[in-house]
Order: sequence, then C-alpha cells, then structure tokens
Amino acid sequence: MWMLPQKYLPIHKLIFALFFYKMKSTLNTMSLFNRPQAPEEASWLTQTEDGQLSIDVFRQGRELIIRSTLAGVSPDDLDIAIHGDLLTIRGKRESSHETKEDDWFHRECYWGSFSRTIILPLDVESDRAEASLKHGVLEIRIPIRGGEHSIKIRTVED
Repeated sequence: MWMLPQKYLPIHKLIFALFFYKMKSTLNTMSLFNRPQAPEEASWLTQTEDGQLSIDVFRQGRELIIRSTLAGVSPDDLDIAIHGDLLTIRGKRESSHETKEDDWFHRECYWGSFSRTIILPLDVESDRAEASLKHGVLEIRIPIRGGEHSIKIRTVED
C-alpha cells in the first residue's frame, strides 16, 4: 500500500490554484502597460475595486490556522465564510479622515472593500471553525478532519 501524505494537495486543487496564479500573473503583466501617468489618472486610488489581503496559512497541531492583518477593521465590517474547501474573507476598512486629493503626497494604505478567497489545503471541520480579531490581527482556527488519508493502488495486468 502506497500512502500520500496529508500535506500534499489533491491534483484538482493544485491545478485550480495554478490556473488562478497564472491568470493573476497575466493580468498583472497586462496592467503594466495601462498604468496611470498623472495623479488625476490614478484609478487605483479610487475605491471601485476590492483590495486583496495578505494571509498566512499553516498547521498547528490538529488545527489549520489562517492569519491576516486587518488594522482599522471593525468586526461588524468583516464577513468570513467557508464553502466546501474555499475560505472567503470580506470586509471594509474605512478612513476616519477626509483629505482632498491635492493635499496627498504619498498614499499606500488601502481604504475600502477587500476580499480574499483561498483553497483550504487540508480536509477540515468547517462547522467548528472559530475566528478572533485581536490588536488588528485576524486569526481563524479550523480543526483538521480525521487522520492520515491513504490511497491504495491496485495493480492491473494486461
């Protein structure tokens, strides 16, 4: 009997993830040719498009942990959902300051709607997931389902 360790993604998840990684890379390359030339043309400063979260995903004992920095986000403005093997985090970060466009010198902080969807790398018990938001850090803990999975390979003779 040959065993596939739990840490490896099933092939369909790997293909799905690679497809979206390649698509995102292609879109980023395409956007290089359509960059704004003047501040008034800087459409990326507007809040018409969702921002994307940076996340950390790791295993700690029998739990899958997802962490993200969400400074300035109220728990009431945050939505977390698990559908099958997809985890989606959505929310909105609002600025408390109104500043005229002409008064800006440098702007990196993202204000507005954001979202991130990831493929969960392990089989988890999503109904037992817990989330906490402390000091601007979101932590989602999801118990890992069952033990090791093994795949039996049967020999077929011609």
